[in-house]
Amino acid sequence: MDLLKSMKISASGLRANLKRTEAINSNIANAQTTRTAEGGPYRPKKVVFGSEPARDSFSEVLEGEIDAQAQTVHATEVINSDKPPVLKYDPTHPDANKEGYVAYPNINVMVEMADLLTAQRAYEANMKSLKITKGMAQKALEIGR
Repeated sequence: MDLLKSMKISASGLRANLKRTEAINSNIANAQTTRTAEGGPYRPKKVVFGSEPARDSFSEVLEGEIDAQAQTVHATEVINSDKPPVLKYDPTHPDANKEGYVAYPNINVMVEMADLLTAQRAYEANMKSLKITKGMAQKALEIGR
């Protein structure tokens, strides 16, 4: 695998984990949101990842010479969780139903924080890989002089 392909793989990991971080941040920020524009409580977001062969160049795509082992990752979609809301009794809340229950998003902030740390570590690993590959490319250019 050449350096360019390695950089593309790392960059795809950066983009995917950035999207995941954005979804987690939105979940944490809206953990207590009981009313949204769509109606009802906020629905937690989850990012679905997918992969595809890492393409190196335009000619490689045309000629069909794709390394099946090298895969890039991407966020294929952001979906709303289908978990039912959590009902809490608070008859004084403006969003309480007739029985006095308020529907809150089914978000465990501690789980979201753990997921955020995982996404952050994955982002950092891809950044480190990108920097190492960049350094290798610079050294290769220096040797070629």
